[in-house]
Amino acid sequence: MSMRSWHALAIEEVLRSLKTTLSGLDDCEASKRLSIYGPNELRKEKERSKISIFAGQFRNVLIIILLIATGLSIAIGEVLDAILILTIVLASAVLGAFQEYRAERALEALRKLTAPEASVIRSGKEKRIPAREIVPGDILVLTAGDKVPADARIIEAHDLKLDESSLTGESTTITKSADVLLSEDTPLADRVNMVYAGTVVVYGKGKAVVVATGMSTEMGKIAAFVQEVKEEKTPLEKRTDEIGKILAYLCLSVAAIVAGIGFFVWHYDVLTMTIWAVSLAIAAVPEALPAVVTGALAIGMYAMARRNAIVRRLPAVETLGCTTIICADKTGTITKGEMTVQKIFLSKFSGKLIEVTGAGYVPIGELKLENHVINDPREIKELELLLLGCSLCNDAKLNKENDRWVIRGDPTEGALKVLSRKAGISGELESRYPRINEVPFSSERKRMTTIHRMNDGSIIAFMKGAPEVVLSRCSKLMADGEILDLKKSDVEEILKINDEMASNALRNLAIAYK
Repeated sequence: MSMRSWHALAIEEVLRSLKTTLSGLDDCEASKRLSIYGPNELRKEKERSKISIFAGQFRNVLIIILLIATGLSIAIGEVLDAILILTIVLASAVLGAFQEYRAERALEALRKLTAPEASVIRSGKEKRIPAREIVPGDILVLTAGDKVPADARIIEAHDLKLDESSLTGESTTITKSADVLLSEDTPLADRVNMVYAGTVVVYGKGKAVVVATGMSTEMGKIAAFVQEVKEEKTPLEKRTDEIGKILAYLCLSVAAIVAGIGFFVWHYDVLTMTIWAVSLAIAAVPEALPAVVTGALAIGMYAMARRNAIVRRLPAVETLGCTTIICADKTGTITKGEMTVQKIFLSKFSGKLIEVTGAGYVPIGELKLENHVINDPREIKELELLLLGCSLCNDAKLNKENDRWVIRGDPTEGALKVLSRKAGISGELESRYPRINEVPFSSERKRMTTIHRMNDGSIIAFMKGAPEVVLSRCSKLMADGEILDLKKSDVEEILKINDEMASNALRNLAIAYK
């Protein structure tokens, strides 16, 4: 499809431009478009073989000089020197090739972001098809947990929220709307009437008409940029090449001068002077320099890889170290896309905050009050109820996949689920306190309510939402295990704490129960 500002067009105009309807395409038309636009997948660049990556390590001038020195050493019978030099060269090449081969797998990470299957409407009927068969004009059916398979204009949304952190870096979920019309210059992260390939539906449901597939998607543009980037020599490569050339000229010049003096002035035989000249040339070459440089860069690459930063070429590590300014198309925070509960406020502790240790979605951490660990949070009645609310008034799922803890659902709800696990609240809580009713969160209500049946048959309801909204619907306050009337002074104190926490860049939620 031609590049258009789909977010600036009304739904009817989008459907008309794509020659489709709310009933979707028929199979014949979909097949025809698949042959025109190609499969909905990221194009694989021509992969470099392991041999070519290994051979590429020998394009350095210093390495070439060392290889020549190795050959000359063998020629004059200095086999031990030749073995030592060759060992250094091969060690440097193997280390560099190994790191670059790992980095060559970078695009595989982008391909994993695409969905294997998707639900579409074809000829008025919903069906599951392989995501690679999706074409422009298809109508996508989106539900919580789905990975969006292609870029699409939303045509129907019911409390639809998406996690777009994989594309935009925004850590908060984005509420989507079908009826909003935006200006053509609206930034990608603000296009609330669009969904993009690789992002995830965390809440609600909706429908969208596909406007771009494969390499034409925003994710495809990123993949193309990674594939087509022009490789230039880094400052370090340029400097080592210069050093190599200077050393080569010096070695050859000095060797030639010494050989000439020895032969013409001192009248030594040719073989003796050749041995001297070669020995001098070998001695002048810093054999350890390539190994030291490669080793230092490899350590830097390994350190970055541990933080999920992929360095495609080994020398680029040095370039990054020289960087003083990074220009990024991002006005918000640069995040990991993982929310973490850091502080808890309870009226019981007179304004003192409970600190929560641990980061990300790993359910390991402690709750501390003034550096003292709260060994069993369930011994504090109001804290136990708060933790129950965090776990029960929650639609997120915490799972361990491939030795990594992940959240399926809203990141904020995920953080609350992790908090309850850190405090010892079992993950089987939902089965012990089954949900019998709920009022879902909406941007208008700014709160979510769930109702549960307790073990003794009684009913308990939890509300979660913006502090000011939750407070406005409360008449009681629990402190020291006692239920007291919620006074105006209590509300003012809670809102003051809320403002202080918000000023420290914390996102605040309140939990209430009945």
